[in-house]
Amino acid sequence: MRVLLTGASGFVGRHLHAALEARGDHVTGIDLADGHDALDFFRNSDRRFDLAIHCAAIVGGRASIDGSPLGVATNLALDAWYMRWLVRASVPRAVYFSSSAAYPVALQQPGEIHQLAEADINYAQPGRPDATYGLAKLAGEQLCHYAAAEGVQMTILRPFSGYGEDQADCYPFPAFIQRAKTRQDPFEIWGSGDSTRDWIHISDLVGATIEAVEWGISGPLNLGWGRATSFNELAQLVTQTAGYTPQLKHLSAAPQGVHHRVSDPARMLNVYQPRITLEEGIERALNT
Repeated sequence: MRVLLTGASGFVGRHLHAALEARGDHVTGIDLADGHDALDFFRNSDRRFDLAIHCAAIVGGRASIDGSPLGVATNLALDAWYMRWLVRASVPRAVYFSSSAAYPVALQQPGEIHQLAEADINYAQPGRPDATYGLAKLAGEQLCHYAAAEGVQMTILRPFSGYGEDQADCYPFPAFIQRAKTRQDPFEIWGSGDSTRDWIHISDLVGATIEAVEWGISGPLNLGWGRATSFNELAQLVTQTAGYTPQLKHLSAAPQGVHHRVSDPARMLNVYQPRITLEEGIERALNT
């Protein structure tokens, strides 16, 4: 297939790029880091592709989400023009990467863990998402339905905490890996350490994306394991694998986001079974 891939040099984008080319697709990558603005492309191009996958977004970890809300809100324009281009260019198939940040923060508070299911977002009364990043993703999902009404077969994906060996260290997993590699002691953790996330390796995130396209899944579709891991537990797993036991130092003033963010992966498991456990992912990262 002829595939347009935006954000092609980013963490998810570059792994998708390699996977698509490995299966014989002809991929045109666009990334601001390479001097090509996806927003300009969407505004000005009528070029048609068999499939479009939209990974381009401004994010950069929790510090960026909390510290640059207007910058992150630029995603609203990027996504709106993506949908307009899909319809104008008559692209038959398209993927929109939403986020677990689109889920209502009211379902992600301290206490009993609520596994977030796709139906927990009711577009008529969606609840408040996580910051401007979640707001933009929630709006993008709703725009997908308008594009679908114009004939584009849309696949909406909601990744949870994707991670991998080559992820930028502004994200928690690679930051923990770097601290363990340098044997940091005390080992710093943002927040109380008892908040949880659902980690999915980049190879599984990419594998699930390709399967969703192959199966013609419209979504929304969670991408996650459904395994709640606290940041304290992640630190312990990382440091034990690295062969030492440091004191944990909690930075209460640092950004930490919602308390629990864990998926209900039942719908994903109908089309894809994740393969890389968190323990294996940690070993891979420490050995890279």
